[in-house]
Amino acid sequence: MSTFLGMPLGRVPGPAADTAVGHLTGDRTFPEEAREALADTRLRRNLGHATSTIRAKRAAVVGEVPDWEALRSAGSAIKADTMARLPELLEQLEAAVIARGGVVHWARDAAEANRVVVDLVRATGASEVVKVKSMATQEIGLNEALEAAGITAHETDLAELIVQLGHDRPSHILVPAIHRGRAEIRDIFAREMPGVDASALTDEPAVLAAAARSHLREVFLRARVAVSGANFGVAETGTLAVVESEGNGRMCLTLPETLITVMGIEKVVPTWRDLEVFLQLLPRSSTGERMNPYTSTWSGVTPGDGPQEFHLVLLDNGRTRALADDLGRTALHCIRCSACLNVCPVYERTGGHAYGSVYPGPIGAVLTPLLTGVTGEADPNDSLPYASSLCGACYDVCPVKINIPDLLVQLRAEHTEAHAAHHRVPTAEAAAMAAAAWVMGDATRFARAGRAAGTARHG
Repeated sequence: MSTFLGMPLGRVPGPAADTAVGHLTGDRTFPEEAREALADTRLRRNLGHATSTIRAKRAAVVGEVPDWEALRSAGSAIKADTMARLPELLEQLEAAVIARGGVVHWARDAAEANRVVVDLVRATGASEVVKVKSMATQEIGLNEALEAAGITAHETDLAELIVQLGHDRPSHILVPAIHRGRAEIRDIFAREMPGVDASALTDEPAVLAAAARSHLREVFLRARVAVSGANFGVAETGTLAVVESEGNGRMCLTLPETLITVMGIEKVVPTWRDLEVFLQLLPRSSTGERMNPYTSTWSGVTPGDGPQEFHLVLLDNGRTRALADDLGRTALHCIRCSACLNVCPVYERTGGHAYGSVYPGPIGAVLTPLLTGVTGEADPNDSLPYASSLCGACYDVCPVKINIPDLLVQLRAEHTEAHAAHHRVPTAEAAAMAAAAWVMGDATRFARAGRAAGTARHG
């Protein structure tokens, strides 16, 4: 028996496409967005300071591990095995979750996932939810879907809270508010945070954190429904895992009566022993820590302890499209550590908003086009594979050895072919490359071209 959630292999033009893919496509191409970002000196200063700090922390803790390269190889091998057996493992995960009192929902795209979550929240009678930081819910635009249904979503991760109160968009996988400085955050809190004493609010990190803690404490105590993502789902036991640094995740996962988890189907791992590998790779690669301050795991429902209703929404939204590509499926190995963003010279100068997608940086430049498809038309995502110098730093730091440069080159080739299929008259660049390929494809032609060039130079 096989499991294929699927997503149409071509996006339907118009509003329906935006509904289907959520926050995976921007309004403008990367070059257009990047030019604007490069002119923002404060943005570049914030990004440069933050990424250099994280790089240094990561390098220090990775250097302490004598078998780091062996761990990377193990992580890569586990992910390759998982992708090869994904239907089987997802069915095993589903059965284990159900056996422990949970309910599993399958969502083909963003619209279906949002509909499932909204219906589940409505069934509880709640008008608000608390949220653990989740790339999957950002990807599908869940907050906007909840708001349209009259349900308030409260982000509880500090950086996500800053983004939400600032009516902003995340610009980094790990640190969504990396583009904001302390003074900007202080102004956002003073202007938008309910009940805050603006006169006593300074831009000191401890003061800002205390204000957020006071605000969130009230929200935690009254919330009846929580929505989370999942860093991993263990197929053999039906266990979900969330790792975080602030403790807000632990509050969301234990206090509410109902817990709804949205998980991309690629996040499954076969066994607890496999999880052990990733719990060593992830914190060092992401936050530069030896281990996560908070690692929460749960399996279904335990009477009298924690949420008494648990729902798992398994999200496709283009992932089976990527899975069908022999090289592209390696992008699904990503564990969302953001190490590639922190070493990328392009990301460091433009920030995450330039990519349009909720997934920025090198991994976003390959993952987003793989999820949505390369059209060959004037689609913003078609420009993403070119948002790289191909320096290879992203491959060097990836904890699961995703060869991002190779993926970028492949996607560039696919874009070139798709563009040619849609346009009868080639661009000047395409014509020049075709001519060069013809000349270089034959030794005799190449030698003649070399002699002609030499004659022309001396003429």
